[in-house]
Amino acid sequence: MKRLTLSTLAMAALLGLAACGDKPQELNANGVKQDSAPYKGVAHESQYVQTGWTAGDKTSWEQQLKARAQYGQNDYQRMGAQPK
Repeated sequence: MKRLTLSTLAMAALLGLAACGDKPQELNANGVKQDSAPYKGVAHESQYVQTGWTAGDKTSWEQQLKARAQYGQNDYQRMGAQPK
């Protein structure tokens, strides 16, 4: 009985230590991928592109974000209620 408990604890300790192994993360051959600015857009035409926004135009990107925040995410504006 004591041997079974000791072997069970030993197996649990081994499994616990095996879970701690982390493989090193290395960079790919090209190095770190630099993301482009979000207003640059996608490389191809997409059905999900908002009308009125042109890819690469930072001011139209900011205007679209402002309009989206006002009309899509502002509950007071959407529901016609006045803030207290």
